[in-house]
Amino acid sequence: MGVRRPCVAGAFYPADPERLKNAIRECFTHRLGPGALPEQRRPVRSIVSVVCPHAGYMYSGPTAAHSYHHLASEASPESIVILGPNHTGLGGQVSIWGTGAWETPLGMAPVDEELARAIFEASDFIDMDETAHIREHSIEVQLPFLQYIYGEAPFVPICMRFQDLETSRKVGRAIAEASEGKDVLILASTDLTHMESKSSATAKDRGVIDRIASMDEAALQNWVRSQRVTMCGYGPVSAALVASKLMGASRAEILSYSTSGDITGDASAVVGYAAAKITR
Repeated sequence: MGVRRPCVAGAFYPADPERLKNAIRECFTHRLGPGALPEQRRPVRSIVSVVCPHAGYMYSGPTAAHSYHHLASEASPESIVILGPNHTGLGGQVSIWGTGAWETPLGMAPVDEELARAIFEASDFIDMDETAHIREHSIEVQLPFLQYIYGEAPFVPICMRFQDLETSRKVGRAIAEASEGKDVLILASTDLTHMESKSSATAKDRGVIDRIASMDEAALQNWVRSQRVTMCGYGPVSAALVASKLMGASRAEILSYSTSGDITGDASAVVGYAAAKITR
């Protein structure tokens, strides 16, 4: 039973717990955020999955807060599957961290070992591999937000180095099969176009957003490939779409889109960020 220590605390988000809570609150109330702190929960949840960006909180946090604001207004799930891309190249093609907990400045986030094992057993290619996760930030940056809205949030981290359509569909099917009979939320972590002009990024990202909204993972992958979109987590989003449809989802809604240029004022080289929810 291992504990993963945070690798981007103090860089992507504050390492001090109180400063981190304040940073999260500021994401909710930011002019690019929802504009208010989360409201009282409803006793049910219609959201099957969400899409969130994973840059530093000062850049993408307000956009991510839209997804978390919607999650916070509904009932808490039993467990959360977080899908993130592999930026480091370490580890297997698709890797689960299957035991123990992940530490953040807000405390320990326990791994749902039963669900992790079920996903592993539902596939013939997903590895139980901690190596891929050690220096990867795309999953880590989601945890403080989840801890802020849910408290203790059991989760399963899945890091995708292979993001092609076939792999994404297999991952999605394994998650859906393993989640049968359980109340599981899926979170797909991705940024969109990287380091292009705002006009170029916005045009490419609009195509991504439209295909997420239509819940068409094949069209999303075709757009990313044909337009050379530097979206880092198209595989996690594709897998989330597949799993969500198998779990009864029928509608996707784009909640917010922004770029780093909306924060910095520099439109010459931006990164795109989107928040979305997929519901029953």
